[in-house]
Amino acid sequence: MTAPMPTDAAAGDGAGAPVLRAEGLSKAYGPITVLRDVTMDIRAGEVHAIIGENGAGKSTLMKLLSGHVQPTDGSMSMAGRAVSFADAVQAEAEGIVLVHQEILLAPDLTVAQNLFLGRELTRGLAVDDREMNRRTAKVLARVGSPVRPWVRLGDLPLAQRQLVQIARALLDDRKVIILDEPTAMLANDEVDSLLQIVRNLRDQGVATLYISHRLEEVEALADRVTVLRDGQMIGTWPAAELDQRRMAELMVGRELSGLYPAKRDPQDAEPALVVEDLSVDNGAYQGSFTVRPGEVLGIGGMIGAGRTELIEGLMGLRPAQAGRIAVNGTRIDKQDVTRLMAAGLVYLTEDRKGKGLLLNERLGPNLTLQALDFINPGSRLRRNLETRAVRGAVEEYDIRVRGLSVQAGQLSGGNQQKLLLAKVMQADPKVVIIDEPTRGIDIGNKSQIYRFIDTLVRGGKAVVVISSELPELVGLSDRVLVMRGGRFVAELTGERITEQNIVYAAASSGRDTAKRTRA
Repeated sequence: MTAPMPTDAAAGDGAGAPVLRAEGLSKAYGPITVLRDVTMDIRAGEVHAIIGENGAGKSTLMKLLSGHVQPTDGSMSMAGRAVSFADAVQAEAEGIVLVHQEILLAPDLTVAQNLFLGRELTRGLAVDDREMNRRTAKVLARVGSPVRPWVRLGDLPLAQRQLVQIARALLDDRKVIILDEPTAMLANDEVDSLLQIVRNLRDQGVATLYISHRLEEVEALADRVTVLRDGQMIGTWPAAELDQRRMAELMVGRELSGLYPAKRDPQDAEPALVVEDLSVDNGAYQGSFTVRPGEVLGIGGMIGAGRTELIEGLMGLRPAQAGRIAVNGTRIDKQDVTRLMAAGLVYLTEDRKGKGLLLNERLGPNLTLQALDFINPGSRLRRNLETRAVRGAVEEYDIRVRGLSVQAGQLSGGNQQKLLLAKVMQADPKVVIIDEPTRGIDIGNKSQIYRFIDTLVRGGKAVVVISSELPELVGLSDRVLVMRGGRFVAELTGERITEQNIVYAAASSGRDTAKRTRA
């Protein structure tokens, strides 16, 4: 289906004149051009979404607009006046601020101290905590946060810390606020609250640049949408003209016919993994499940239901007690990652940056360190075997890199996830557990990850997928187990695997979901 033509038509009745305009903005690092000839504007009282696959140039564009890096070519203007920013401080002085995806605040300071960090108010020679608390309360009310200014930041849940970071950005008058993946680590109810805050900012006349991989958010929130692909601007459209599928097709440059692979016929085989009565300290209670070769078992539930805690207990990463664990018919008496890997069970963590990868290391150590006994038997490391393994993984998993010597932290989120998948597959496992397989990655890489999973199960592997994305659970899973309050409360198969049934089981206390049929 042909996409509508891009337009520069006004966003809507509430949108005003351009606050910030970029003309022919480009950025090159040496001979490599990462952003080319972007021309766009951001208007008062609108939400302008920027979408694109990982590596499309979104991060580079927002860093240029906020003064974190300087363009190689092109210009910017504000209300018709030419501007250029040597750094982020100059951009903030002009009313432009970038709110990073990561929480860049001090957990041991109070909320007010974080808001005024580096610009503390004083009365005489003393810090004026009373006035800082007063102003903090005022800006927190603006973003709808109930947090008290004197509370220690580290004691707050993640969603409230994100609101504090936005409040810091709004402490001074802002013309443009740039939000980079603001909901990436939030639960669904927290996402709804943040989206309402963005709408409130729009109503207050703030121009908001919104970068997100979650197309449902863009569809619900944006007035206009700009699409980037391979470092180039494809166009800008009124959001009302684009549904989520059309956005995805514009991002990847092709029609997406079937994001999820076709479901497979179940195999009549003995379970590859049996878990009975697994209890995890402060996490899950008497969790029992099985998964068979050639099957995708989905595990759903709300944030805090105990899904990740259950699997980390299974892998020996948390204190746990189990009635019985067996991998490929072999009983495991003591859980630890090495023992389970040797038995054929591997785990791909949800926290690829904190627990999955060594961001400051090359691809080689990241890929092979966990599976040296499989790749490099013996006591001496042979670089040629490591290099061969890296070349094979880059090709097989389509890891997009400029060279094999790059650090893992220099890869995009999607390529980091593919590296992590390649890493756990070095041990040639029979059972693969994947926690949040596509969190924070774009639609093109999502499609690849789904096809990698399909290849695994069609090759006889057993796969467990934990996901907070309901369409993902429905699209991938042959069975879905739903957790609530640390326990499995429902098992869904066949046509019963729907978003509505998953949500009902995860959120309802009805008796009909209090028990499940054992696999």
